[in-house]
Amino acid sequence: MLTDITIGQYVHGDSVVHILDPRIKIIITIILITSLFLIGNFWGFAIFLSFNLAVIKISNLPFKKVLKGLKPILFLVLLTVILHIFMTRGGEVLFQWKFIRIESEGLYTGTFMASRILLLIMFTSLLTLTTSPLQLTDGIEYILKPLKKIGVPASEISMMMTIALRFIPTLMEEAEKIMKAQKARGADFESGNLIQRAKNLIPLLVPLFISAFRRADELALAMESRCYQGGKKRTRLHIMNINRRDITALTLAIALAVVVSFF
Repeated sequence: MLTDITIGQYVHGDSVVHILDPRIKIIITIILITSLFLIGNFWGFAIFLSFNLAVIKISNLPFKKVLKGLKPILFLVLLTVILHIFMTRGGEVLFQWKFIRIESEGLYTGTFMASRILLLIMFTSLLTLTTSPLQLTDGIEYILKPLKKIGVPASEISMMMTIALRFIPTLMEEAEKIMKAQKARGADFESGNLIQRAKNLIPLLVPLFISAFRRADELALAMESRCYQGGKKRTRLHIMNINRRDITALTLAIALAVVVSFF
């Protein structure tokens, strides 16, 4: 279950989406995520979903892998729907029993917010699935470069963001292994109330944090031994260039953002 998280994972490929300039992909992601919060009805979501499916098809990504990435957030989505159903008032009364009251506005708002969360996670995962960690680091660094004039360490920030993003699937895989090992020793993570379950997670969290610190220390030593240094003195094997393909993709993204914003 934990290993199903797709944010931070990279799937190697040579599709049109994979070879787009990472700076353009980051800008497109920011534009479309912003437009996602401006959508006011389900027609906009339908257009956005169609665009997502088209990108998945063009990038040759396994559709099942993208869907698996939504499994870890299903609890959050269901919780959002339930809270809106019972807390939001307005519209026609659909069901009422004693103090339980479900109205049409609550059902609509819950479904609407759940759709927004699912599309947000799906589209964000497409960025990391089609962009390698090194490209992502360079793209973020270039975008943050204007902030260097006011003393912001763009190189360090981009490296920390990329490493943190890349560590998500690694830590989830480690947590899955530790959980299976603890269950083999008789640990129970599923029974009991909420407080008891939280206490049962201590044998999982302690070795997970130790493993994370060990991996971070090994990574720091490896980067130091290779004389890593961000900023102007760093050279790159692949120079990023924006071409006509990138401009076309950016134009399509802006057009889509404008269209869905009117819905």
